[in-house]
Amino acid sequence: MGKAYNLTRQVDHWLGEFVVMASTCQILLDDVDAAQANRLVALAYTEAKRIEVKYSRFRDGNIIASLNHAKGRTVQLDDETVKLINLADLCFRLSDGLFDISAGALGKLWHFKQQTTLPSDVDINALLPHIGWQQVQWQAPLLTLPAGMQVDLGGIGKEYAVDKVALLLENEMRLQQIDSAFLVNFGGDIYANRLRRNGVAWQVAIEDPQHLGKSKLMVSLGKGGLASSGNSQRFIDVDGQRYSHILNPQTGYPVADGPAQVTVYAQNCVQAGMLATIALLQGEFAEDFLKAQDCRYWL
Repeated sequence: MGKAYNLTRQVDHWLGEFVVMASTCQILLDDVDAAQANRLVALAYTEAKRIEVKYSRFRDGNIIASLNHAKGRTVQLDDETVKLINLADLCFRLSDGLFDISAGALGKLWHFKQQTTLPSDVDINALLPHIGWQQVQWQAPLLTLPAGMQVDLGGIGKEYAVDKVALLLENEMRLQQIDSAFLVNFGGDIYANRLRRNGVAWQVAIEDPQHLGKSKLMVSLGKGGLASSGNSQRFIDVDGQRYSHILNPQTGYPVADGPAQVTVYAQNCVQAGMLATIALLQGEFAEDFLKAQDCRYWL
């Protein structure tokens, strides 16, 4: 059996690539040799895969399946999951209930896969009573979901994986006394640890949501997280109107009148992703929200 990842030498860095969480994931390593690059990319892949297996809502036997099939029973969570649930709870409160990990049930009606018709109001209204994080009982480490409610950590999982892999690489480099810059890119959710050896930042191309495959701008990233959220990849057109995959958990319908894409820079990838997603959920008030956060962003 071949390796789960590819490793190639580019002009001035090593590039490791693999697919996890339905995304192309890249590890760029600035100043290492081939053996070190192989070791570091293998570590990154193993950690990313561990997080996918543990938190995917499409798998049986993991903690998400236990919660979603608990039927009103209380589930005790491990320390790592407690941190993620606390983060989800923070996102819910910061967004006034718009960022809601219990909204995944709407995916039964809004799947955005060759969908040509809108769900009926009757079907949407039937799901809404099972959505709403305010209904759960959360006293760490004990979580009780009302019967019929499900959670999905997809809104924060990839950004969390980026930061976890970055921390793992930093610790391993410290142990091995490797002095190198790196960049972790999981499908556009990104973290860089420092400037490259020549003193310049990584150059990150931000895709144009109106012309997929082409870049809209280049962002210099020395250290920190960068995340984008938008409707360029997942949407449907019905009767000449585009419907975004960003769903309002309070109405059950896609958010309207927002920007096509939001990119945010923050201290780490989780913070950047949280701000980008909450901004999109604000619809026409997305930029007002970002200005209030005093963060760097691009629309």
